[in-house]
Amino acid sequence: MSDLKIYNTLHRQKEVFTPLYPGHVGMYVCGPTVSGESHLGHARPYITFDVVYRYLKHLGYKVRYVRNITDAGHFEEEGRAAEDKIAKGALLEKLEPMELVQKYTNLYHWAMLQFNCLEPSIEPTATGHILEQIAMIQNIIDKGYAYEVNGSVYFDVKKYAEKYDYGMLSGRVLEDMLETTRELESQDEKHNKVDFALWKKAPPEHLMRWSSPWGEGFPGWHIECSAMSSKYLGHQFDIHGGGMDLQFPHHECEIAQSEIAHGELMARYWVHNNMITINGRKMGKAYNNTIKLTEIFAGTHPLLERPYSPMTIRFFVLQTHYRSTLDFSNEALQAAEKGLQRLWAAYEVLQKLTYESNGSAVNEELDKQVQQWCRECDEFMNDDLNTAKVLANLFELTPVINSLKGGQIKMHELSEATFQLLQKTWQTYLIGILGLQPESQVTDNSKLDGALQLLIEMRKEAKLRKDYATSDKIRNQLLTVGIQLKDEKDGSVSYSIV
Repeated sequence: MSDLKIYNTLHRQKEVFTPLYPGHVGMYVCGPTVSGESHLGHARPYITFDVVYRYLKHLGYKVRYVRNITDAGHFEEEGRAAEDKIAKGALLEKLEPMELVQKYTNLYHWAMLQFNCLEPSIEPTATGHILEQIAMIQNIIDKGYAYEVNGSVYFDVKKYAEKYDYGMLSGRVLEDMLETTRELESQDEKHNKVDFALWKKAPPEHLMRWSSPWGEGFPGWHIECSAMSSKYLGHQFDIHGGGMDLQFPHHECEIAQSEIAHGELMARYWVHNNMITINGRKMGKAYNNTIKLTEIFAGTHPLLERPYSPMTIRFFVLQTHYRSTLDFSNEALQAAEKGLQRLWAAYEVLQKLTYESNGSAVNEELDKQVQQWCRECDEFMNDDLNTAKVLANLFELTPVINSLKGGQIKMHELSEATFQLLQKTWQTYLIGILGLQPESQVTDNSKLDGALQLLIEMRKEAKLRKDYATSDKIRNQLLTVGIQLKDEKDGSVSYSIV
C-alpha cells in the first residue's frame, strides 16, 4: 500500500503526509460564522474534511480534529468594507447576539447530523477565547509587528514582509496589493492599506465588546483561529483546512501573525477544497445565489425542481475531487440521487450474500479484476483523497455484485479471499470512509415539508401568524429540528430554538 499524499497548497504540490508526532495528527478546520443559515456552498468543506478525518482514523492515526465556531468578530474581506456579521444579524432579527449565535449554531449542528458528519474532537468558539486572543495580540505588539491607533490594533504587513514571505500561501505579491487595495473604512488609521485588524475599538452602538489593554473592543477575524489552534494543537500542527476562498486574506494572515507570535510556521500541510458554483459563478451571499440547506431538503428554492436528501448532497460532493470545481444543477443532483441508490442497493445485496464453493475452478481473470478494483480504492484515497475515483470503482463492482445475486456469475468464480475483500471494501469505503447511509437512518427526519420551511424562512419576524402553525403535525416536525412554538396572548405564535 502506498503512502498517503496530500496536495499542500503552501508548496503547490502533492506531498507524502508525515505527521509531526508518529501515530498522531492535529487538524484544524475553519468552521462556520453562525450569523445565518448554512448554504449548499458550506456543505462542501463540512463533508470534505469529515472524509479527511474518517480516512486518517481509518489509517490508524489518533486524530485531534479542531473546528471552530465564529460567533463574534470584526471581518475584513478582500474588496469589501469591514463588518461584524453577528452584530448585524442580531440587529436585523431583533435578537441578542448570543441568542442569534445559539439559533444558528443549533441549525448548523442539525445540518451536520443530516450529512452524517462526525463531531470534531474540540469545537471552540471565538467568544470563549477572548483572553487568548488578547494575549496573542499583545505578544505581537511586544515584538514590534503590530501597532495601536485610537483603541484599535493593526498588524504591520509591510514590516513583516521585509523579513518574511507574505503571500507564500496565496501567491500574492505585496507590491501589487499595495497598488490595488481599495480605500475602505478605517484605512486612514493604518500605516499601510494592506494592514489587517487584530483588535477593533467598539463604537458606542456596537453590541459585542470586551475590555482589553487598548480599551473596549472586539477581536479581528483572523486572530481567533491562530489563538485557538495554538491552544489546542500547539504552535505547529499537521493540517490546516478550509475552503479555497479562505486562502486570502484569512489563512495568509493567520500564517503571518502566528509566525511572529510563535516563531514558526503554524501548519505543515494546508488543504483547501474548491467551490460549488451555479452557472459557473461562486455560490455566496455577495452574489445573491445561495441555496440554504433547509431549502435543499424541502425543495423550496426557485432553482430547485424538487427536494434533495442530505445523503444525495453528500454523494454529489464526493463524486468530484475536492480540489475541482463542482457546478450545481438539478440534473447533477438527480444523477447523484440515482447513483447513490444504485450503490446502496448493491451494498445491501452484498451484505446478504454468503460464500459457497462447489469445488470448481476460480475465474482467474475475473478474480484478479475484482481484487484490482478493490485495492485501487486504497491507492486512490492515498493519492490526495480521490473520492471520485473510489466511487467510480464501486460502480465498476456493482454489476459483479448484481450478477452474483442473479446467477450470471457463479460464486465459485471468485476465490473466498476475493469475496471477503469485496465485502470489506464496500463496508470500509461506502460506510466508514465516505460516510454514506440509507435515508431511513438520517437523523431528525430531514424531509421538511413546505409549512416547516416557511416557518424557518421567516427569520426577520419576531412572531408568526397563528394560521401558519395550528396543527400538531407541524409543531412536532419543528421540534425535530430544534424549533419550539409558543402561543402568545395576542393570538400570534412565537418560536425559539431549543
